[in-house]
Amino acid sequence: MKVVQLYKVLYQQKEFVLSKQLLRSGTSIGANVEEALAAQTRKEFHSKMTIAFKETRETRYWLKLLKVSELVKLDYSTYLNDVDELNRILSSITKSTKPER
Repeated sequence: MKVVQLYKVLYQQKEFVLSKQLLRSGTSIGANVEEALAAQTRKEFHSKMTIAFKETRETRYWLKLLKVSELVKLDYSTYLNDVDELNRILSSITKSTKPER
């Protein structure tokens, strides 16, 4: 929800391009985790969690770009900390659930 709220703030400040990218990648994290929780196999679970992990990386990129570009001057540190924490969690999950070959 934080990414949706941030998107609203950015949109109100007339930042349309990066905010839309942020919204897409940020909401994709939760969507892929939800799909993973409904997975029928370990391989499917791992695959969806891996996608969620990659989306955290992309979301982090958009946040850093917004921060550095100063298109909208906000304190992005809380959002960056949150996405870094998600990144660590999802990284751990993907490493521990990697299917056997």
